[in-house]
Amino acid sequence: MGTMDISNELIIVAKLLVALLLGAFIGFDRERHGRDAGIRTYAAVCIGAALFTAVGKHLTDLAAASRIIANIVVGVGFLGAGIISRNGGSSTSHGLTTAATIWCTAAIGVAVGLNMFIIAATASLALYFLLSLHHQPWYIRWKQRIKSTDDTMV
Repeated sequence: MGTMDISNELIIVAKLLVALLLGAFIGFDRERHGRDAGIRTYAAVCIGAALFTAVGKHLTDLAAASRIIANIVVGVGFLGAGIISRNGGSSTSHGLTTAATIWCTAAIGVAVGLNMFIIAATASLALYFLLSLHHQPWYIRWKQRIKSTDDTMV
């Protein structure tokens, strides 16, 4: 394992700050609309993924770094599975969007940890757009039209 000097640590600190900002940005829409997972959750997931990845990238063993990233994918997937819940005995599930966006936010953290800042920023913007669709008047109208078409076909 390579040694960690102060300049490498400061670079990782800068990555953590970028991950904090991107994660908080993604969580902002959720927080604004009263969802359980908000700024703190999304920022923490992004920071954690960035930290694990940045430390793993610093290792001289590429296989170890790859395993770290693979375990982030699996671990956050399990976190998402815990977020998804069934509504009593009905077939309606809740938390799918939260689980999916938490998982995607971890991927953004991995991108930050690997110095892929443009990709991370673009993915953050795309994810924020997707989260904000639910509150866009044109999207709401479109969803209602689709639903009314489905209801008439039954």
